[in-house]
Amino acid sequence: MKCVMAVIKPFKLDEVRESLLALGASGLTVSEVRGFGRQKGHTEIYRGAEYEVSFVPKLKIEVVIADELEEQVVEAIRASASTGQIGDGKIFVFGIDAAMRIRTGESGAEAL
Repeated sequence: MKCVMAVIKPFKLDEVRESLLALGASGLTVSEVRGFGRQKGHTEIYRGAEYEVSFVPKLKIEVVIADELEEQVVEAIRASASTGQIGDGKIFVFGIDAAMRIRTGESGAEAL
């Protein structure tokens, strides 16, 4: 099993969710996060005063999938989250040693 974690722009969530559901992802977790990378934040004007926003609002999506779906899921996220602009985000993939459904006690891929 693999966990695919992606940090994306908030307005791209629906497109990413739809592309993952089309691949058969059984669920995903979304968290509101803030951070910066190469973008290094930006400046905004509020009531005539300019101020620097160091941490940019983003969404973190986490989805646990079967090993064989890894490449398809990564490409689906990349394609649906891309705007071609700086700050589109990142995708990380890491292994999952075990998973268990709390309600039924199912483990492994059956728990997904």
